[in-house]
Order: sequence, then C-alpha cells, then structure tokens
Amino acid sequence: MYIVHSGEVAVSKLGESGLAIRMAGLGPGDFFGEMTLIEMQNRSASVVAESPTVLYELTAGNLYTCYKADIHAYVMVMQNINRELCRRLRRADNRIAELADASREK
Repeated sequence: MYIVHSGEVAVSKLGESGLAIRMAGLGPGDFFGEMTLIEMQNRSASVVAESPTVLYELTAGNLYTCYKADIHAYVMVMQNINRELCRRLRRADNRIAELADASREK
C-alpha cells in the first residue's frame, strides 16, 4: 500500500475498448494499493504520478510487524483503511445509480 505524502496521482483502469479510464485522482493523505494488503490479489487498477510525488510504503510485512508489536495500532490502521474503502464504495454506488438513471432517460 502507498500513502501519498505530496504530489498527485491518477488511478485508472482499462476499459473494454482498451483505453485507460480515469477512476480517481489522489493527493496528500490519500492512499492506494490497500486492496492487495487485505485480499492478497493482484492489483485492480493502475496508478501514475501526475506531478512530482513522494509516497510512503506500507508492506504486508510492515503491517504484520505492527500487529505483533501493537495490536491496538494495527486495529486503528485497519479501521481507517476500511472506513476509506466504505467511502469509496458509497461514491461508486451513487455513481452507478446516476448512470442507471441517465440510461433510463434515453
């Protein structure tokens, strides 16, 4: 997982057309790559720096060390990751509903 300390990054996915679709822009305080820490699957999107960027890295090994050393700190890290994932899911749900409404109007 990476935490953006400074700079801006763009998150994108390949669409069915083969073109990259911008999914989000992230800045200082945002993070990406958390899904791999949680579910141990390959990445689901690509991230590219849009400006000079400084990132902090949190590896599975770092997270395990935190778990062993301070379970309360580990729980706080995981709760904050999960809160952000819930916020992202809510935004995606709202966007899907908007797109469904727009397609019905056509």
